[in-house]
Amino acid sequence: MSIEVDNVLEGVVTGITNFGAFIGLPEGKTGLVHISEVADEYVRDVHDFLEEGQKVKVKVIAVDERGKIGLSIKRIEEKKPERQHNFNRDHASGHDFHRRDSGFQRRRTSASFEDKLSKFMKESDERLTDLRRKTDSKRGGRGGGPRHSL
Repeated sequence: MSIEVDNVLEGVVTGITNFGAFIGLPEGKTGLVHISEVADEYVRDVHDFLEEGQKVKVKVIAVDERGKIGLSIKRIEEKKPERQHNFNRDHASGHDFHRRDSGFQRRRTSASFEDKLSKFMKESDERLTDLRRKTDSKRGGRGGGPRHSL
């Protein structure tokens, strides 16, 4: 199979860098899956998703005049809409409203943004409280330091 844009090929991960992964392709060619093309979710470290020697399917997304081949793993499958809405009419009030289909489920493996924010705020408050205690103990209490009488 020739290496042309939109072709899906099978390759082997030959190297991983902080900006992506090099994939060995048929005909002895090598392409790059940029870190932004590894997965639909945020990728901090490519090692969390790929390892050297792993066989992967990739989609060719670019071939430039110098022969550099841009690849994607996340574009292989058609994206499914994350939210599907059922639009209903509230006949009593005359207002439109919508709700998610009952089939929609959030990923259970990762915390939501609200959960992460809540955890951050709690940890931040705890750290500030600890800092205040340590600072107050060095001053000798809440008085702001030693007092000298005249």
